[in-house]
Amino acid sequence: MSSETPPSDSPSGHPAEHPAERPAERPAERREVSVRRAPRFAPFMLLGVAVGFIAALIIAYTSPPDPTLTRESVLGFFFVVLALPGLLLGALVVLVLDRRSVRRARRLSADPVDDDA
Repeated sequence: MSSETPPSDSPSGHPAEHPAERPAERPAERREVSVRRAPRFAPFMLLGVAVGFIAALIIAYTSPPDPTLTRESVLGFFFVVLALPGLLLGALVVLVLDRRSVRRARRLSADPVDDDA
């Protein structure tokens, strides 16, 4: 008598499960989910910094020249001064848009999906 194992039906080498041997599956649970379009924060904040830089450019190159300061040093100063308010203004705009998206959110029901494929 030989003690050979039966040929396996699966590529992993384990015997294939028969449908009767599977554990009982749980019934699918439905969940209520909120679906909304939320804005990304970084682009709005970077846009605010860019607006601050453009405002600093305008101030530095349209103001009368000062013999003790170069235009680049004036630009650097005003960029530092105006970039933070621009960043905060961009953050404020994105927060307002985010609040609006929360109010416009729709409630839907979702079914779980089995990803064992």
